[in-house]
Formats: sequence, C-alpha cells, structure tokens
Amino acid sequence: MSGSDSVDGAGRATGGLDPTDFTLLPDLAVRPLGGSVIWADDEFFAEKENLINPGPSEYRPSTFGHKGQIYDGWETRRHRGRPGDDSAIVRLGVPAVIRGIVVDTAWFKGNYPPAVSVSALEIDGYPPAETIAERDDWVPLIDHAPVTGDSRNRFPIENENRWTHVRLTMHPDGGVARLRVHGEGRPDPNLLGLGPLDLAALENGALVLDCSNRFYSSPNQLLYPGLAGKMGDGWETARRRDDGNDWVRIRLAGPGLIRLAEIDTSYFLGNSPGSARLTGRTTDGTELELLARTDLLPDTRHRFAISPMAASVEEVRLDIYPDGGLARLRLYGELGG
Repeated sequence: MSGSDSVDGAGRATGGLDPTDFTLLPDLAVRPLGGSVIWADDEFFAEKENLINPGPSEYRPSTFGHKGQIYDGWETRRHRGRPGDDSAIVRLGVPAVIRGIVVDTAWFKGNYPPAVSVSALEIDGYPPAETIAERDDWVPLIDHAPVTGDSRNRFPIENENRWTHVRLTMHPDGGVARLRVHGEGRPDPNLLGLGPLDLAALENGALVLDCSNRFYSSPNQLLYPGLAGKMGDGWETARRRDDGNDWVRIRLAGPGLIRLAEIDTSYFLGNSPGSARLTGRTTDGTELELLARTDLLPDTRHRFAISPMAASVEEVRLDIYPDGGLARLRLYGELGG
C-alpha cells in the first residue's frame, strides 16, 4: 500500500479515495448492480422502482397523467387520516458496509418530506418482501433527519456492519427522486471461493443446445456477460396452458465441477418463474441433480451453493416451473474434475 492510500475501517486500502467524500464509492443500491425496491406501503403518484434508477431524475413540466404531474421518483399520497409514515425497502444489489447515503429530492419542491429516516438489516436467504417489512429489528442509520426540497441531502454513515437491505421512511409523506447507498461490497463469506469460472458464459464457450420455448426472447441471452438492463435482455417464454414446464439445455464451456449457481430474475416482476431446478449430465450420459426444485422470488439475484460432485458435468438443464422469464444464469466452478 502506498503512503497516499486511504484505508477503511477494517484497514483495507481504498485506492486513494477521499474519505470525506463517500459519493466517490459505488452506489450499491443502483438498478444495474441488481438493486431492487422490493416493497413500499404507498406509491400512489409515482412508482417506488424509480428510487434506484441510474442517472439523475428527469422532469418535464405540465406532463400530467390520470393521477397528476408525472414525477421520476417515488411519491406517496397526502396523509388524510392515514396514520404513520411512508416507507420503502431496497434490497442492495451488493451487500455492503454503508459509508454514506444520499436522499435526492430533485424536482420535489412543494411535495417533499420534511424529514426522513433510514434503517438497515442483514438478511440471509430470500424471505418474502412482506416478511421483511414486518420485522421489528431494523437498525437506525439516519434518525428523523430534516431534508430540503429539490436537493441532494447527504448523510455520512459510521457503522462497520454488513447490510443487505435498507428502509427509507418519509415523515410523514411526499416524494423522493433517488436513494443512493454508497459503500464497500461485502459478499457472503460462505459463497466465496466456490468457483472462479462461469462455466455457463457465452464468452467462455458455453452454448444453448435447445429449449422448450422462445416466444418472447432468445435463451442465449441467459449466458450474456454483465447484468441485464431491462426485461427484454433475458429469456422469457409464453404462458403455458397445460401441466408441463419450460426448460433450457446448456453445453458448458467444458466438462467441469460446478460450485455455485446464480439464477437471476432481475426485471421479471409479474412473470418470473415460481421455482427452478438444475440437472447436470456427465460425459457418459449420467444425470446428477445439482439443485433440487427451489422456490424463486421476482426481481432477485439468487445464489446457491452446489454440493460437491463426484463427477464433472458437460451439460446442464435448467427447468423453470411452470414458465416465465429469467435475466441470467451463472454456473461458477472449475474445468476438469
């Protein structure tokens, strides 16, 4: 480490980033990294999903929809005898130690909240959003802080814990354009070291051999590099009207041992599969169950450890039940075995 490097709270070099400007750190809630607004108690005027869109909020005056002026942000109705405050929950695209939060009220001038709070949780697995919203062990990061309208309200955070979800609360209601959660990624240590190579990547030589249905989009997009940018970047099947299920067969980059699977339903909200199963095929045709049929959530990057196998596999079949769409499939491991 050079003498000019800054260090974080754990003593790691941060590459010379100005420790007083947390906005130089990545926004780990942003949509392209896999962040998702999983729940809100109200979004009457403007959708909660806008909170984590990349880029600044946009505004066009005198553009009215059926519910009023259209805002590029999250806006709730005025409280009229409705008790409490309005909240939205964001699942971070990358679990993180949070160094700072920006509550951006751009374009909200007569309808911004007078104050906000932000709290956080570290959650294992994939519980439903309603279960997360009902939890009472949220840890305060920002406690009832005043904010101003049409401005980027910055809040440095001093907390070394790892978080997976944040909850933004407006006191009592109003609109927020963007929520930026800046920090340092902290992946699940139980998943580290499970595989350095994506055996299902097109760029590594993998190939879709066949699939049951490609009505809306090609299954090849499952194997594209990077994160999906929209629902059309993945694979989506037609709605089934029978008792079957959809599937795709993939030839891996080469025979290998799979250690970690990622099944990504990002952007698929009302049309994600209910569950999925992974089956491997060895060079001699033997089938091995890699992942038993497992429930999936909408708009989520699921990661599953795969039990060590006695033999390598050269093909994988992904079954989805009964139909729907996926953004990406990653199968990490090593060649050979």
